[in-house]
Amino acid sequence: VQLQASGGGLVQPGGSLRLSCAASRTIFRSSVMGWYRQAPGKQRELVATIRSGGMTNYADPVKGRFTISRDNAKNTWYLQMNSLKPEDTAVYYCNVQEGLVPYWGRGTLVTVSS
Repeated sequence: VQLQASGGGLVQPGGSLRLSCAASRTIFRSSVMGWYRQAPGKQRELVATIRSGGMTNYADPVKGRFTISRDNAKNTWYLQMNSLKPEDTAVYYCNVQEGLVPYWGRGTLVTVSS
């Protein structure tokens, strides 16, 4: 499956962005969809995941500010990012785990700066 992430850009601190990840085919309902990010000079880290049935998981730094959601009919999932901070600056990657097989999108750059 190919994943296409979009929605990144430059935003001021306190602003919002919505990332989207579109899959090239139907994703298994039991799959886990997620978002990761990698800041310059740092390792890639988990941002949020969502399972079938809507169960979500968030990294502590984004809890209360970011919301992950999915639209199974569109094979798409989203990351709504509010109250953005400069430390949220990173390349954001979408991911789907189908059983034991992970798939990654190319990433979209989010820059939070005044």
